[in-house]
Amino acid sequence: MFLVDRLLGNSLVYRLWQAPFVEDKLAPLRRHNDLASVRSVLDVGCGPGTNTATFPGTRYLGIDLNEGYVNLARARFGRPFLVADATRFHPEGERYDFILANSLLHHLNDAGVTSMFGNLKGLLTQDGHIHVVDLVLPSRWGAPRALALLDRGDHPRAHGHVKALFERFFDVAAEERFALTLAGQPLWEMVYLKGRART
Repeated sequence: MFLVDRLLGNSLVYRLWQAPFVEDKLAPLRRHNDLASVRSVLDVGCGPGTNTATFPGTRYLGIDLNEGYVNLARARFGRPFLVADATRFHPEGERYDFILANSLLHHLNDAGVTSMFGNLKGLLTQDGHIHVVDLVLPSRWGAPRALALLDRGDHPRAHGHVKALFERFFDVAAEERFALTLAGQPLWEMVYLKGRART
């Protein structure tokens, strides 16, 4: 696993690994939202800018802990990216109507997810939504379960566990379970959750 971590820590390798799945992974986002009406995006765990092209002409900020990813994203896209921890990120006076956490939760333990969600809840505008796309750990053995367990994220969770963490802070406005496939074979089971801050 150390070798996998090292390889995927390289921004070029990561981009090539993700390339076949980027559009399918974000398809639920497009189905459940009018992206043309989005005013401001906070892309949490933005990696090397994988999601940036989804939001042209929108006020956008990507944050990630990986400085190499952030530097590459800045050079490639010429948009704002910061090295920042989403559990403690407090931009003064800034709020976002669209917060995205794409494939981030399974890299954080429950305490980390709880801390992040608690922080991000306060960064939403009154009419804003958070959007989570993440893999889920299937109960049955097969390729999706094996790949979830082999992922460099150490915290794959069952669907119900992901949703329970989400619902501590957000009311679910949309939910979709889907699979990422290659040549018609499911490789990962995924969930998309859209939510508004609980009051």
